[in-house]
Amino acid sequence: MNWKKCRVLILALWLLPGFLPAAAQNDTLFLPVERLFELGIQHSLQLQADALEEDAARIREQGARADRLPDLSVGLRGGFVGQPVVFRQGLREPYRPDAPDWSQNYAVDLSQPIYRGGKLRHSIRKAGMERSLAALQSEADAADLKLNLLEEYLQLFCLYRQQKVLTRNIEESERRLHDIRRMKEEGLITNNDVLRSEMQLTDDRLALQQTENDITLVSQQLDILLGLDEEVLLKPDTTLLHRSVVVESYDRYVEEAASGDPTMKRLRMQTDIARTEIDLARSALRPEVSLYASNTLARPIARTMEDLYNNNWNIGLSVSVPLFSLYKNNHKVRENRLAVALRRNAEEQELQRIRIRVRTALLRHREAVQQVEALQLSERQARENYRIMQNRYMNQLAILTDLLDANSVRLDVELQLTAARTRVVYTYYQLLRACGRL
Repeated sequence: MNWKKCRVLILALWLLPGFLPAAAQNDTLFLPVERLFELGIQHSLQLQADALEEDAARIREQGARADRLPDLSVGLRGGFVGQPVVFRQGLREPYRPDAPDWSQNYAVDLSQPIYRGGKLRHSIRKAGMERSLAALQSEADAADLKLNLLEEYLQLFCLYRQQKVLTRNIEESERRLHDIRRMKEEGLITNNDVLRSEMQLTDDRLALQQTENDITLVSQQLDILLGLDEEVLLKPDTTLLHRSVVVESYDRYVEEAASGDPTMKRLRMQTDIARTEIDLARSALRPEVSLYASNTLARPIARTMEDLYNNNWNIGLSVSVPLFSLYKNNHKVRENRLAVALRRNAEEQELQRIRIRVRTALLRHREAVQQVEALQLSERQARENYRIMQNRYMNQLAILTDLLDANSVRLDVELQLTAARTRVVYTYYQLLRACGRL
């Protein structure tokens, strides 16, 4: 090989990647379902927002606990004192005594709440339940996120299987087209079979291109949600389709869902918060008791206006009875009781929805398992039917339409079988989501 040919070859090898399909240039990443969930939870913006809500709820709880601490204030006041006027008889005979021009006042006041009708205790309890409510919301959003990610993940199974089936079918179509052209040259068939075979091959190639584009798009969607490079093509773990799972009884799933479903837990927590609101409304009807103490250093003496420092302190007990609450807060108590009844009703409604979701997921799962068993038999039959039709066509005992129909049926059954297997996995995870295991 001379130098000129070597340069041409090197240039061709350098330019070749630019002419390859985009999917061929992208990196691939094998992604097990456990890693899918881990990355999804780690990079979910919704879960990050839920974490902020949890932090805010925790801070509110700390603020409610801080209300039990004493109120302490330190004051400093200084200013100009105007000339006092003393009237010795009515408003007659004014007298202007000597007085200092400046006043100073230093004060320390402390107030320690002792009893507020249970308001402090119930406020702390309510804040703690709101923090737990925020955590339950995070749990529910995480379960929904996993189910949504799994749906996209299982879609990749179908697309990769479709890509494999179409690639194999194109290879077979190219071989068949070669045989048909040879038979046409021998005068055994007409040009119509050649044209139909070429059209079918073109359709298969377009379908393959569309499938590869779909793989790129679904991978990009998952890459964005998982915090990965958008150009990475994800490879799902195909062993997930063949994992054995144990399906329990309907009553067992319903029982577990009633106690473990995050939405059900949240509704129960909201009912407890509504009950606490009743206690808070009742606390407004009870007296408030506080311990107070203060110390004040001031000049001049206010009574005699002598330019001297005067220090005094006091300590005592303050009792306040809010009589107005007897006729104002009764309406609030009745309103909160109705709120509790409303929350209880929401719990019953959710329990009904849980039973429907569990029954639906259980039946769909069994249906998908039965469909897989039926399609496995159909797949074997479709392959045998295609083999027979191919032999009959090559021996001029069948027309091309019968062969193409048999090929179409075979492709259809193979793709349906993959879709059924993914439904088995998805409906099982729906069961886990319904009973709070996901």
